[in-house]
Amino acid sequence: MRNTTILIAAIAALFSSDARGADKPVKVYILAGQSNMEGQAKVETFDYIGEDPATAPLLKEMRGPDGKPRVCKRVWISYLTGSPDRGLLGEGFGKLTAGYGSRSNPAEDGGKIGPEFTFGLTMEKAYDGPILIIKTAWGGKSLNTDFRPPSAGTYGFNENQLENFRRQGKDIEQIKADKEKASGRYYRLMIDHVKNVLANPKRVMPDYDANTGYKIAGFVWFQGWNDMVDSGTYPERGKAGVGYPKYSEWMADFIRDVRKDLAAPKMPFVIGVLGVGGPIGEDYSPRYKVTHQNFRDAMAAPASLPEFKGNVAAVRTELYWDQPLAAIEAKLGEVRNMARQLKNKAKGSANEDGSMTPTQQREYVAEYRAKLISAKEEAMWESGASNGGYHYLGCAKTMALIGKAFAEAIVDME
Repeated sequence: MRNTTILIAAIAALFSSDARGADKPVKVYILAGQSNMEGQAKVETFDYIGEDPATAPLLKEMRGPDGKPRVCKRVWISYLTGSPDRGLLGEGFGKLTAGYGSRSNPAEDGGKIGPEFTFGLTMEKAYDGPILIIKTAWGGKSLNTDFRPPSAGTYGFNENQLENFRRQGKDIEQIKADKEKASGRYYRLMIDHVKNVLANPKRVMPDYDANTGYKIAGFVWFQGWNDMVDSGTYPERGKAGVGYPKYSEWMADFIRDVRKDLAAPKMPFVIGVLGVGGPIGEDYSPRYKVTHQNFRDAMAAPASLPEFKGNVAAVRTELYWDQPLAAIEAKLGEVRNMARQLKNKAKGSANEDGSMTPTQQREYVAEYRAKLISAKEEAMWESGASNGGYHYLGCAKTMALIGKAFAEAIVDME
């Protein structure tokens, strides 16, 4: 009887979720980029995911039986972030759960998610072995300078930029020296961190088995804002049919270089195409329509190169932009504009003659807001948004869908 009990226990352990795939190598996925890879969606916006029948099942995967964010059993993460210039560069690591989004202290739960959370959840379903995510992300960083790949050389200013510096009386040689120093700095931090983690995986994954080892199985790049708005580096960014050819060139260099530096020549690579603002249609802002379309096309372009066929994919994140929240954000913009008009005594405003007190202005704006935005919309905004449009409104529903799409793209390539 005792032997039978032992045998049953052994079989149960063999097929438990913790033991499943224990004899398989660790699959390593690298996530890198700027503020949207950091992730600005507060955990408090999780409930909004459940309000949509289409995404309610995803929320169930994101939460455990206790209603708290799920802690993965077979997915670990190491996250490098923080400012090296202010001595705040640091790492957070452990089993994957919510809280590995943007962090003021790299080692502490920031109460936010980026794509990493549902990326890991999706991969955990797709692979029955252990998984390690190595994430490096910093807000406000460019591909043209900060993440500049080695094969692109150092950043070179064009003649228009140099002429502007001359007119402003700036020290051009110093500017060039500073730019050279900055070129590729965060690329090197990224690569160094990946190599440091993989030199001793057991530090992050206590159960790591050196006998089964690891395999670098994919890379996700989610960046773009700083390049998109850089008219100096991309002087023809707003011209139809021109746009950002250098970004496409440097993105292709980046893919080649990370594969070379990590000794993973055919590593599946996902380009998360910046999609703030949503799908570009007839009603898209005329001010940004051409520029945004040009940039999105430039980001996606390397995936169409023959050398990358079947192992580089472009994921259009505009598909996951939350239009209902965006419509409310536009109304809130009107409210802010009204407040500015009153404060500045704008012509045609209710305070053109300057007779309104600050209290009266606030009351006027509150009434204006109540007429413009319904109670239902206010509740929706409170439930679903936690940041600005450039951060996908800080909407966990959007980040969850993006992370899932990134993982599915890699699974398709695998």
